[in-house]
Amino acid sequence: MAKKQVAEKELEAKQAELQDTEKKVKEVFESEADSISIDDIKSKSKVADPEDFDWDADEKMFGNYSKAEREKMEEMYSGTFNSVTKGEIVSGVVVTINSKDVVLNIGFKSDGLVAVNEFRDMPDLKKGDSVDVFVEQREDENGQLVLSRKRAKTQRSWEMINEALENDTIINGFVKSRTKGGLIVDIIGVEAFLPGSQIDIKPIRDYDVYVGKTMEFKVVKINHEFKNVVVSHKVLIEDDLESQKVEIVSKLEKGQVLEGTVKNITDFGVFIDLGGVDGLLHITDISWGRIEHPREVLSLDEKVNVVVLDFDDEKKRIALGLKQLSAHPWESLDTNLAIGSNVKGKIVTVADYGAFLEIIPGVEGLIHVSEMSWSQNLRNPQEFMKTGDEVNAVVLTLDRDDRKMSLGIKQLTPDPWEKAAASYPIGSKHKATVKNMTNFGVFVEIEEGIDGLIHISDLSWSKKVNHPNEFTKVGEELDVVVLELDVENRKLSLGHKQLEENPWETFETIFTLDSIHEGTVTKVTDKGAIIALPYGVEGFVPTKHLAKQDGTVLKAEETADFKIIEFNKDSKRIVVSHARIWEEAKAEEVAEERASKKKDASAASASVKKVKDSVEKSTLGDLDVLSQLKDKLEGDAKKAAKKKEDAK
Repeated sequence: MAKKQVAEKELEAKQAELQDTEKKVKEVFESEADSISIDDIKSKSKVADPEDFDWDADEKMFGNYSKAEREKMEEMYSGTFNSVTKGEIVSGVVVTINSKDVVLNIGFKSDGLVAVNEFRDMPDLKKGDSVDVFVEQREDENGQLVLSRKRAKTQRSWEMINEALENDTIINGFVKSRTKGGLIVDIIGVEAFLPGSQIDIKPIRDYDVYVGKTMEFKVVKINHEFKNVVVSHKVLIEDDLESQKVEIVSKLEKGQVLEGTVKNITDFGVFIDLGGVDGLLHITDISWGRIEHPREVLSLDEKVNVVVLDFDDEKKRIALGLKQLSAHPWESLDTNLAIGSNVKGKIVTVADYGAFLEIIPGVEGLIHVSEMSWSQNLRNPQEFMKTGDEVNAVVLTLDRDDRKMSLGIKQLTPDPWEKAAASYPIGSKHKATVKNMTNFGVFVEIEEGIDGLIHISDLSWSKKVNHPNEFTKVGEELDVVVLELDVENRKLSLGHKQLEENPWETFETIFTLDSIHEGTVTKVTDKGAIIALPYGVEGFVPTKHLAKQDGTVLKAEETADFKIIEFNKDSKRIVVSHARIWEEAKAEEVAEERASKKKDASAASASVKKVKDSVEKSTLGDLDVLSQLKDKLEGDAKKAAKKKEDAK
């Protein structure tokens, strides 16, 4: 829009100049006309022959030129201008500068305009200065030459950036702003990305300190498709430090003390900058005492003296130490400290097998889990103490040469087993707390340090216990009686069922063999079922003995009569049967039937014999007797058949 307004103003100025010229010519003609007579004019006037008139002459009287003359004039005119091509970069001279535009002469038939804001980086720009511009259009819709300095700068920058990448050369850039993960750098109009990891060899915690600075960079990557450029300042520093590293490593010696700066802190150690080369100070070499994290001792950018422990010339790895600069704490340990001495310290580590007690920084002793309590149930030291606890202990072993020490806590209190024989005689009754359970029994504690075992078979007289958790749980109190005591081996055998009389001696008189009792099926298994009998006793029914008379099988919660087929007081085992009851009743019926048939057969045989004996003495009356006997036998046979049918 600004260019169009300038062009309109120039056109108006030229029109005004032309009108002024026409006015002056008219005045001259009028003055000359006043001094010449009409007759002179007529005499001097000559009418041209129509055939000689040049109809191609224009109205503005530019003159009458032949075709050859015109071509010559055009050639001369065009020779005074440069040949300009769209898309090329040319040099222009500043003609004038106003508040909006800069007018440039590039040697073309018209001057070009460039917005002033494209020269912000040239505050001292003045008339006559030369600048490079990009030809966007030779003529726009208003016939104006369109130029751009910004595009010229960008194209020149891209050419320079590509050359810098190909030739591995250094370029300058201005850090414009901070962005996520790094900085934005302006390289002569082209924005490039500087990752945070490529700013310096040491970690940068504040990117803002670099904003507004002009720095040197190397181009490390170009994405031509998206016009992205990645630069690095770190590689310049690394190149400078590489020679320094070689020199520093070549002068290293084991035991040498150097000054360095804490560069980075990790969980496993600290990286120390030794002036161009880094060394690792492992966490175990920071302090003679135990520390959880290096930040407890060191901080970033801190100056510190370290000793060289080891190094690798090829890989340029350097192992450093800090604690080695001071004497080992074991050397300053109290010379009066001996086995049996009482010490006090702080728990620094708790492990599965015990805890480490720090007496003085760098001097630790191990308290094994077995030395923490007289109780045998302590299996996890974390249940007894934690890191940071202040603890008193007794020195059990001490080896100054190997710098090892074992400690104990339970030794601070009397051993309860010394009085166990008097306190817990066999048959004495006590209360105990359930501490742990296994498949074979329950571990209980009568008092701290005095533990005992209740075997699973000693929990109940009548109930069959498959696992102790069916009978009790951890933390419950149980009444117990001492069954066995072994002071030397610190073993105590306890019982719970022995607090009551053995009911199986009474059960032996109740559940006699072949006696019948009512019971309820409580549980069915693959091998049979468990039956709840009177007095809280359980019996076992094999599968084949669960059959009922109607052919079905007893199920859970069913109640029926059972016959005792086995009783063992020692193993507390009762085996019962339901099928045996009706099977034996049926067998008795069959036996009775057989006896009845046998009796009837004997009577018939006697009658027949009697008839045979008296056959020779038969009379008519005897024949009547024989007929009556026959009727009687037939009647007896019918009665026997009916009785058999009823039995079935």
